[in-house]
Amino acid sequence: MKNIAAFIGCCMVCFACNQPTTQSNSANSTATQVSGVKTGGTRLIQVDGKYNVWTKKVGDGKIKVLLLHGGPGFTHDYMECFEDFLPKEGIEFYYYDQLGCGNSDIPTDTSLWRIPRFVEEVEQVRKGLGLDNFYLLGHSWGGMLAMEYLHKYQSHVKGAVLSNMTAGISSYMVYAQQLKQKFFSPADIKKYDSLDQLKKYESPEFQDLLMNKLYSKVICRLNPWPEPILRAFKKANMNIYIQMQGVDEFHVTGNFKNWDMWDRLKDITVPALVLGGQNDEMNPADMKREAALLPNSRLYLCPDGSHMAMYDDQQNYFRELIRFLKDVDNSTFKADKKQ
Repeated sequence: MKNIAAFIGCCMVCFACNQPTTQSNSANSTATQVSGVKTGGTRLIQVDGKYNVWTKKVGDGKIKVLLLHGGPGFTHDYMECFEDFLPKEGIEFYYYDQLGCGNSDIPTDTSLWRIPRFVEEVEQVRKGLGLDNFYLLGHSWGGMLAMEYLHKYQSHVKGAVLSNMTAGISSYMVYAQQLKQKFFSPADIKKYDSLDQLKKYESPEFQDLLMNKLYSKVICRLNPWPEPILRAFKKANMNIYIQMQGVDEFHVTGNFKNWDMWDRLKDITVPALVLGGQNDEMNPADMKREAALLPNSRLYLCPDGSHMAMYDDQQNYFRELIRFLKDVDNSTFKADKKQ
């Protein structure tokens, strides 16, 4: 894991300090918009009237799923494992790199990194792809974004999967401190607090602590990490992450710090699957509460899964995901009984 820690630490330093100054990753791809030209499922969708975001269709089927990746600031890359499970079940899905991420345009305007603007971006992508009566899957930050989108635009959604995400930052922060006490030794905590006080967040020592003592336990429990996860870290736009979240799991100092969805979950009535891991960085108790407050939902916590349960508890994760999608589509979905 030390090699992974060094790799990720290097990536975070490079991407925090050397963000592109150009606004378009996709200017040289405008030919993909020509009608009739085959592009392997890739399409650019215009958002906010001037930016392009990258999307890609995979598979063909009547069940259509739009994936919202996590981060914020990460890319679709770590979700590539979906290709091994959904298309063979007749499920069509769409990758989409959010604005500022991966293959999409990377503006330097920091006022763009707000939750309401991302909600409108998802709606513009939905319209651009011509999706209606579709399924929405949001993982981590993508789950937060999915909840906000559903609260405003659920009339377009047939079913939703909220993967590895809690419904409020305050409870998330409490659990993050519990994880710190669980996985960090007293010496680790002393070192962490010292580095934190000095704001040495990009130092190898700080990154090594996060990776070897925390991320390897609650982000992904496989060793080594699958290449698509490493690639997503390498491509991460840390400017977005720091502005919206903070420097790490223990510092929510950005736009997320007061986010809370608990009281609004009752308004989301579409069939929903709350999908998580027993070893997640998100509190399993919070995900149970989330499912209990969603009036038309089902809960499944992957017994061996962490935050990347689609990798470290892959068979359970995709079995339950596919079962949910087919149950809703066949009108056989039954929500869990609520207390």
